[in-house]
Amino acid sequence: CALPGSTWTLTKVWLCTARFHGEGYQEGLAEGSHAGMAEGRRHGALHGARMGSEIGCYLGFALTWHCLLQKCTDPKNSKKLRALNSLIGMIQKFPYEDPTYDKLQEDLEKIRGKFKQVCSMLNIQSDFRLGNERSSLTF
Repeated sequence: CALPGSTWTLTKVWLCTARFHGEGYQEGLAEGSHAGMAEGRRHGALHGARMGSEIGCYLGFALTWHCLLQKCTDPKNSKKLRALNSLIGMIQKFPYEDPTYDKLQEDLEKIRGKFKQVCSMLNIQSDFRLGNERSSLTF
């Protein structure tokens, strides 16, 4: 079945257009996937470092106060020590190496809450800031 000249040329143009469109789509998809993976790694590393820094500060704080309060014989310290032990235990159980853990944010919020509770019990005003202004834990 022979097509007239102009119809055959239009069909060829249409087939070429469809082929190049498909190839362009595949190339764009591959390039976009690669760029997305690189951006995801940078984002994950940044937020993972922030989370690690925050939790590390909490652990250092808790261990320091635990050592200080153990030396004191005041009976009021037992409740504070229990709260510190609870915070230390929560931090030690935190799944640092599993970013797919489905309760990661929930557990981090529990640690933050326990930290605030301990600070309140010790009459310490806590202020943990991460960002452009200042990156510190102040007391």
